[in-house]
Amino acid sequence: MLANLLKLLQYYKGLGESTFEQLEEEELFLEPADGSNSISVIVKHLWGNMTSRWTNFLTEDGEKSWRDRDAEFESSITSRVELMEKWDQGWKVFLNAIKELKNEDLEKTVYIRNEGHTVIDAIHRQVAHYSYHIGQIVYLGKIIKGEDWDCLSIPRNKSEDYNRKKFAIEVGQRYFTDDL
Repeated sequence: MLANLLKLLQYYKGLGESTFEQLEEEELFLEPADGSNSISVIVKHLWGNMTSRWTNFLTEDGEKSWRDRDAEFESSITSRVELMEKWDQGWKVFLNAIKELKNEDLEKTVYIRNEGHTVIDAIHRQVAHYSYHIGQIVYLGKIIKGEDWDCLSIPRNKSEDYNRKKFAIEVGQRYFTDDL
């Protein structure tokens, strides 16, 4: 299960990175409407959440005293380089914590804001949270690029072509996350 989870997480990480690659630096900081978050703010929030939740994951509450969640929603990242540093740092903490887990750890209890969860439940909670925000990043990228957007999944009106290629592959030669 843990190997499968790591593959799924790499897939979602890749969706974010594929979006960043399509955008000009200034587009990473666009706020499409008053009160909305730019991609850089979403990345900053993911970084804060990942570093808090996954540092000393098995032994400390996931909401660290040093985390300033409210500041995560203030626009303070100033460059693509800084954005990518935060992105990479958050993912490194998260993925390393998952890689260090053993199957026997999955039923242990961990805490997030003093609320107990099994490790597997905490993982599911965070994967849902992160994929939600990565979906926002991708959607913002699509809005920003408009017709210049390179689709990260099956393009409109191309499902038949896609399925024809997939069904031409011998059963068992593909892995589900390749199709997400």
